[in-house]
This record gives sequence, structure tokens and C-alpha cells, in this order.
Amino acid sequence: MTKKKPLVVVTRKLPEAIETRMMELFDARLNIDDAPMSKQELIDAVKEADVLVPTVTDKIDAAVLAHAGPNLRLIANFGTGVDHVDLQTARSRGITVTNTPDVLTEDTADMTMALILSVSRRLAEGERLIRKGEWGGWGPTLMLGHRIWGKRLGIVGMGRIGRALARRAKGFGLSVHYHNRRRVHPDIEEELDATYWESLDQMLAHVDVISVNCPHTPATYHLLSARRLKLMQPHAILVNTARGEIVDEPALTRMLADGEIAGAGLDVFEHEPAVNPKLLELQNAVLLPHMGSATIEGRVDMGEKVLINIKTFVDGHTPPDRVIEGLL
Repeated sequence: MTKKKPLVVVTRKLPEAIETRMMELFDARLNIDDAPMSKQELIDAVKEADVLVPTVTDKIDAAVLAHAGPNLRLIANFGTGVDHVDLQTARSRGITVTNTPDVLTEDTADMTMALILSVSRRLAEGERLIRKGEWGGWGPTLMLGHRIWGKRLGIVGMGRIGRALARRAKGFGLSVHYHNRRRVHPDIEEELDATYWESLDQMLAHVDVISVNCPHTPATYHLLSARRLKLMQPHAILVNTARGEIVDEPALTRMLADGEIAGAGLDVFEHEPAVNPKLLELQNAVLLPHMGSATIEGRVDMGEKVLINIKTFVDGHTPPDRVIEGLL
């Protein structure tokens, strides 16, 4: 007798190769139109699915999970961050949650470095100047930015992405400083030539570039608060490729508008996809649509991790990328 394939509901369109393999391995319900699911659609999905494959745009909160059917035992998240999933409720309902770590590290570090360069050298402003037909030719004081060689980079969160960024920063002549919940191993500090700051406040006041690379948790919500942002030097810039909620976005916007800090590069926003209209008006802010991990290679690698996590779980084994295991 043929074993019934598990019903896997995928909330967004994935790379074609991953969707094809999903259909081969499981009873997969795909999102062909790629429109984000409404809350009601998510509720309908968890009622009947054996496995749910959500993304960062899906809010899998307690209200959604309250409707989870008895067959839902795995949420195989397509992405590293799981702050959009109510982990406590999932655990209490016996639902295991997995993610896709490691595969996005280099892509996100590349984008972070690109934003540091873009803001410092005013690349986006220069590109807009060309497109608007307002460039009148080279001039000795035209579009002057700042050299990054010899400057101090302060990394908030020295995890995989923070360390990958530090390696790139060394190549650009930046001195690496970092604040982390725990100090990293001395061998890593030596490799990166990194200076540890136990006090985030003190680091913010002494560096030229701040890069946010920590996860969003209740403890890191508005970690860079209005008070802390005011500790930054007027010539300093801030780059965020982690989560928008970590930075007090209204306070940052006001400071950018008033020239209290020099610039910002943001790939994430506090209420995305909504973007503060006042941010859109600022020339000293480079704004990207959450594309830090948007490479073909990265997305395929993410999908392959999702497939492995699901296949391992349905075969009765512990999935390799388990975030939590259900209690029931």
C-alpha cells in the first residue's frame, strides 16, 4: 500500500526547481500567483496542512495557530528569521519550526557592504542626477562623499553575517568594532582584528559606520532607540540589513532630515512594505526593497534546505535546521 504524501502548503512562489521537487516529493499546494496570503487564507492553510512553508511576509501568530488542525506538525520556514512565527504557541501546540540558516550569510554581507559604499560615496544620488538629466559634467566639488578607508565600523550583532561583513570590511581598510550579546571567541577576534565593546552606547559614540546585523527579538526591538541614535557622531552613517524593528525609524528619519547624522542605508523597514513617506524625501538615505538575500543561488539554497527539513521530518527524524520542537 502506497504511503500517503503529506500536504505541504507553500505561501509564496519559490524558485521553479524547488517547486518542481516539492511536487515530486509531497502533495504540494503552491502559490502560483505569488500574492501574499490574507490572514483568513493562512488560517485555512493551517487547518488542513501537514506542513506549512511560510516566508517573512506571513504573520503566523497565535490567532492563526489557534486554528491549526491536528495534522499540522511542522512549519518549515523559507528564511532564516522566524520573528514572524509565534514560537511559544507553536511549541505548545506540538508544532516543530525549522528555518534556513547559513545560506544567506554571504549575500547579505555583500549587500551590507554595498550600502556602506553607496551611502558614503553618494552613489544613489549620483545615479539620480544622471537619470534626471541634471549632470553638467565633472567638477572638483561635485558629489563629494567620504572615503571609507581608515574609518571605524561598528557591527551590532557578531553572528554569521556580522563576521562575514567584518571580513569584507577589513579588505576595504575599515577597522572592525563590534557589540554582541556575548563576546566572540578570541580566535575570531584575532582573525577579524575586531575590537569588542561591552557597552553599545560607547561604541555608537566612537565609530563612523554602524551596521545592524542582529536578529529581531523582543530584546532587540528598538535596540537603536532615539536616545542611542543621538549618541552617533554627526558624520556617521547607519546601515540596516537585519530587521526594521531594531531601529526607531521615526527617530532615525528626523535625525537624517535635521543633519544630526550623515546618512543611512536601509534594506528593511519597521512597517514594511510600508515606508515612512518622510524617508522617501531624503537624499541622504539609500532605500532598498528588502533584497539583501535576493540572489538566485541564495533562494535555491534556501529552498533546498526547506526540502531537506520537510523530508527528514516526515521520515521520522529530527530536521537539521530545527528552531523549536513541539512539546506534544
